[in-house]
Amino acid sequence: MKLIMSVGSIAMGGALGALLRVYISHWLIKVTSVGFPWGTFGVNMLGCLLIGACWAHFQDVARSELWVLFIMMGFLGAFTTFSTFGLEMLRLWQTQQVLVAILYLLSSNILGLMAVGLGYWARQLF
Repeated sequence: MKLIMSVGSIAMGGALGALLRVYISHWLIKVTSVGFPWGTFGVNMLGCLLIGACWAHFQDVARSELWVLFIMMGFLGAFTTFSTFGLEMLRLWQTQQVLVAILYLLSSNILGLMAVGLGYWARQLF
């Protein structure tokens, strides 16, 4: 029963996060200038702000595990995975794992861009 409740909580949060991401992203694109990906950037920055605030809040108050799963993994996970990346970077920094944080930052960005290019290139072959 606990697994079903956890999965349901994540799924419901994820559905809402994904829908809000699309809405905010399209709205930002509509109200900003062309040439910079304001929609994605804005959603990513808002997601980072929210995940930091929620993480700090959840450390200070009694909370339901299902509520944390709903917000952190479901809603914010679907809203933007960049916020999770930011939170993981903060945790590494706070635990003084500076070398791991730098490696994570560089490898995620460099290898991520390379993987996008590889996927694009591979798709051109088929």
